[in-house]
Amino acid sequence: MTAALTSMPARAADDAAARKDELGALPEWNLADLYPAHDSPEVKADLARAESEAAVFAERYKGRLEEMARTSGASLAGAIREMEALDDLMGRLASFAGLFYAGDTTDPVRQKFYGDIQEKLTTASTRLIFFTLELNRIDDAVLDAAAEDPALGHYRPWLDDIRKMRPHQLEDRIEQLFHEKSVSGASAWNRLFDETMAGLRFDVEGTQMPLEPTLNRLQDADGEKRKTAAAALAKTFKANLPVFTLITNTLAKDKEISDRWRGFEDIADSRHLANRVEREVVDALVEAVRGAYPALSHRYYAMKARWFGRDGLDFWDRNAPLPSADTRPIPWTEAREMVLGAYGRFSPKMAEIAGDFFDKNWIDAPSRPGKAPGAFAHPTVPSAHPYVLLNYQGRTRDVMTLAHELGHGVHQVLAAPNGALMAPTPLTLAETASVFGEMLTFKALLERAETPEKRKILLAGKVEDMINTVVRQIAFYSFERKVHAARREGELTADALCELWMSVQAESLGPAIRLGEGYETYWTYIPHFIHSPFYVYAYAFGDCLVNSLYAVYEDAETGFQDKYFALLSAGGTKHHSELLAPFGLDATDPAFWQKGLSVISGFIDELEALDA
Repeated sequence: MTAALTSMPARAADDAAARKDELGALPEWNLADLYPAHDSPEVKADLARAESEAAVFAERYKGRLEEMARTSGASLAGAIREMEALDDLMGRLASFAGLFYAGDTTDPVRQKFYGDIQEKLTTASTRLIFFTLELNRIDDAVLDAAAEDPALGHYRPWLDDIRKMRPHQLEDRIEQLFHEKSVSGASAWNRLFDETMAGLRFDVEGTQMPLEPTLNRLQDADGEKRKTAAAALAKTFKANLPVFTLITNTLAKDKEISDRWRGFEDIADSRHLANRVEREVVDALVEAVRGAYPALSHRYYAMKARWFGRDGLDFWDRNAPLPSADTRPIPWTEAREMVLGAYGRFSPKMAEIAGDFFDKNWIDAPSRPGKAPGAFAHPTVPSAHPYVLLNYQGRTRDVMTLAHELGHGVHQVLAAPNGALMAPTPLTLAETASVFGEMLTFKALLERAETPEKRKILLAGKVEDMINTVVRQIAFYSFERKVHAARREGELTADALCELWMSVQAESLGPAIRLGEGYETYWTYIPHFIHSPFYVYAYAFGDCLVNSLYAVYEDAETGFQDKYFALLSAGGTKHHSELLAPFGLDATDPAFWQKGLSVISGFIDELEALDA
């Protein structure tokens, strides 16, 4: 951290030092649980082992899977176990490279290491492409009979999932080409986005600041600081529009080519399949949220404008703290106590698992130049443990982000015993534990509110977070749909992308938010558009699901925690309908989404009552 600070202007270094004093010592993760260092002998040895074992695996099993299924379900299960072990080994290398790179995406050493690992793992895994393709060519009756053996029956959820991809899989050589070309295709454009974004600097009152601290100023109590930060963001985004426009056009075209070859009808169908959710369910969610814009975001922002004594808010004031809010930075130790305390009141087991992240250095919290922006929880592999990345600035929202990512981490720890093939959870359910963790923390803070004004401030912050999670993410999904649909008609100009962005933002935020000059460029920094097209609806899915789930929890007398941990521990072994059934919830019922949205509306009702 010291080396990074010395390269910054003195004023920025002073600001960072002052922030450290306010927040206390922030933890940095210890990646040695994966590998001692990027240049360690262990990394080289595991790379060589992955390449060697992949070659042996292909030689041993290629062309033999149907025969094995007809002969012995146990022998086919043995092959899958070998595949799973290889997946864990390669996943450990990939996870370490990705986390090491995320620590400073502008460091040439890390860039080269990350790129080299990606290439070598792609080469090794190319030998394994045959496995799922060949499994999917086995006749259903033959596989069903083989799966009666308990050893193979264990993998039935995974086998069922890969067979859902069967209508969209291509001839082996084409699949191999798609796989090998990914390194010089989509992955390369993803990396260009990451490194470009990490290298950007924003001129804020003469100080050159990275993205995260600049975005953080949009939540400053000083309106002029918010306005200055917004202008700095817009100026730099505009200067870099050509590269972000090219990245967006290229990746949208790349996806269109893949979708066309694989026979996906709708532009988001590949994401729905990966999420194991039906298109009709997502469409019902989107329709419900868009229909609720006036009752949620439009109503709330009009009320917030009145609190500020205005007819409307400029876009840089959308996330401003309320005039009476306490903007004292929350020290890290206090944030830890808030989150673990809330988790512990729900379940000591949940607090114990989350506590490991603090006690064992599984969290990287400081905001540093070059560090990946935002926050995430990376599951790594079942043989290791998850890691959490934050850019902690001491806001109440940062505490909620900590609660969110630790929820992911708890989920990933509980799902890990399912193994490398079945631990991963579909995105729609992957947001359940994270949003539930936020709700637990919020409710705990709300109980501690000593005055109506403090309750109002907490409620307003929660409503804004929920609007950002539900309304804003569905607006993002609408933007992506428009971009990918328009790209099929030809390349999009920067102006066209900006116009599409402004259209969905105006619809979702409503007339109380003034989307002035500069805001049209704010689509450029959203990483989900680049890394995971159509990922964003999973946040709205998770928030509405948790709103309904939390209502069940509040009404439950006993047994909720056990059912909740069973849901998380299932990992990717069950469909959302099966996991929600014990709670009496059904995501295919349109009323399900209305129930979730009514929780947000109810909070706004309470705010209006407090404001009366």
